[in-house]
Amino acid sequence: MDALEALCTRTSIGALVEPGPTDAQLDAILRAASRAPDHGRMRPWRFLLIRGEARERFGEVLAEALRRADSSATDALLERERRKPLRAPAILVVAVTPQPRPGVPEIEQILAGGAAAQNVLLAAHAQGLGTMWRTGERAYDDHVKQALGLPTTAAIIGFIYLGTPAPDTRPKPVEPPAAAIEWTGAPAGP
Repeated sequence: MDALEALCTRTSIGALVEPGPTDAQLDAILRAASRAPDHGRMRPWRFLLIRGEARERFGEVLAEALRRADSSATDALLERERRKPLRAPAILVVAVTPQPRPGVPEIEQILAGGAAAQNVLLAAHAQGLGTMWRTGERAYDDHVKQALGLPTTAAIIGFIYLGTPAPDTRPKPVEPPAAAIEWTGAPAGP
């Protein structure tokens, strides 16, 4: 699959099954991520791979974070949180810990992490894998960050679920392309 085809056909896949990415596929995915635009060559991103039984342990972390945030969370809600990491064979956590650097504002470091995450999605798709980029409240939770070995100053850009699209997955309709508004020097309208 060429680059333009990957860009124009990638979509989020909600139902992901085994097999998950192989080590060779993960290597290609991370090599692609490392080519993201990165002002100052800071490589502010960090990738954490969660697969196998570690997904169950991560589910316990998510449930505990929910319990801490909401002491009235029902057993059913805690169980739902526990099962989230089991929605795919693998999860790649993308995190950025911004560092002070003259000329490279924090927002640019976070955007570089987002660009690296997009490269992850495209590289996975180009290899026939399905992905779903998720965040949610747990991405911003200090308990989750600490359990993953991240400082609380880290920004979890996303939990990227990786796997094989389920057999009954239907492609999402292609949206029309966004139109560009040509700026001619006069103020542009909303």
